[in-house]
Order: sequence, then C-alpha cells, then structure tokens
Amino acid sequence: MDARLQRRVQRYGWDRAVDAYARHWLGPLAGLQAEVLVCAAPRAGERVVDLACGTGVLALAAARAMGATGHVLGVDLSDAMVREAQRRAQDEGLAHAAFAPMDAERLSLPAASIDLALCSLGLMYLPDPDAALRELHRVLRPGGRAVLAVWGARAHCGWAPVFGIVDDVVRSEVCPLFFALGQPDALARRCASVGLCVTAQHRRSDTLVYADGDAACDAAFVGGPVALAWSRFDAQTRVRVRARYRDAIAPFARGSSYHLPAEFVIVTVQRPQHGDAL
Repeated sequence: MDARLQRRVQRYGWDRAVDAYARHWLGPLAGLQAEVLVCAAPRAGERVVDLACGTGVLALAAARAMGATGHVLGVDLSDAMVREAQRRAQDEGLAHAAFAPMDAERLSLPAASIDLALCSLGLMYLPDPDAALRELHRVLRPGGRAVLAVWGARAHCGWAPVFGIVDDVVRSEVCPLFFALGQPDALARRCASVGLCVTAQHRRSDTLVYADGDAACDAAFVGGPVALAWSRFDAQTRVRVRARYRDAIAPFARGSSYHLPAEFVIVTVQRPQHGDAL
C-alpha cells in the first residue's frame, strides 16, 4: 500500500473508531497498559512523549504517576483521538498533560528533548516503523529511555482473522504486515538497527474478554484498525463479515461471552550516553 494512502486510512479510520475503541478496547487492554507503565517507571520532572497515544490512556497514567511535575505530550495521527485525549486530561485537571496531532515518523520535537518515550500498540500501523524509531532516537536525550509494545504472533491473537475477512472484501483498507513486528526479536532488531540499546524484552500473554458476540464484533470492526473499511460496507456486507468473524472466534466462546487469546511484545530501549552517531 502507498504510504500516503496508508496514513489516510489510519487517520480517518481511527477518527471513526474513537468512541467504539473506548468502549471495547480500553478494558481488555488495561493489563498491557499497566505493565508498560511499570516498565517505563516515569519519574517526577521528566519530559515524556506518548506516540500513537489514542485516547490518551497511557499518557494520562504517566501524568498521574509523575504528579504535577514534568510534562507529558501525547501525539496521534487522528484528530478525533487527540481531542478525546485532551478532553480527558481537562476533566482530570492534569495541566501537565497535553495532546497534539502529529505523525510519529516526523515528530515536531527538538532533538534530545525527551527523557522517556512510550508507544503502546502504535508501531504496527505506520508505513515506515523504522523512520519512527529513528525519530525516537533523535528526540531522546542521551541516556533517555523508551518502552514499546506491539501485538505478538498472529497465531496467538484470537482476533486476527478480522484482517483476512476484510481483505476478501476490500484489499486496500487493511494494514499490511500487521504482525511482522511481533515475530521473534523483530522489534528488538529494528531498535538496535537505529542505534537504540535494548535493555529488556519479553512477551505477555493475555485474554481479551467480551460480553457477547456483538461486543466482540464491534471491537474488531468498528473500534479497530479496519474501521474505515467497515464504514464503507453496505448492510449485507456487514452481516456477512460479522457472521464469518463469529465463526472464526467460535472456539473462544464461553457461554455467551468470548475469551480471545492475545499476545504482546514489550521492549525497553535506551539511547546510549555516548558514541551514537545517529
């Protein structure tokens, strides 16, 4: 897919997905976000950036953990996600948290200006994740650190069939190579290739619980990465793809609810103190 088209698909898709994402993904992903925050251990007075921040869950958690010191900036390609995150910050009175529309591959931030960077489940959507990692290296101060999380192996993510189902209907709307960064050592190798030092990496297994089939389908189609494609489906197509998805996740039914397996890769990196040429 052309990079400009992919960015438009992601931007306008997530603009449409913001409400459904909050309803159907924040709860199931809460464990992952909590672990990313523990790995990051934000400190009072730090300058923090959260890339592909979505509705601001992780950025706001970092702001709370730091207290009323330092500064947290959440950036996302989706204007609607940024507005929702800013609203949440204002509602909580977190004046040291701000949000702005920004492309993670081209950050409007000074070099060596960030102590801590976060990116949870964002790199998979980028046309060029290596460009984002180079930008991450650039904006981190020497000795600065980052915690990155991506989805793990396709075979370990029960919701993964949604991509093939949508791809059968409209091929240009689906994220290419979504699970590539979840392959063994893939993300760590890419980080090292841009001069970041990998200090830790591990896999997290989890279960995404949905109350019923409708909730599971809404999470997959309405509140996730294929939201733009879903918005263009006619009524008959929507019925058909939802039925196919229910069939695909049938092994994970527990009565009326669905318990979908999930896997994540979490990598912690640091910009070296000295000797990095990038």
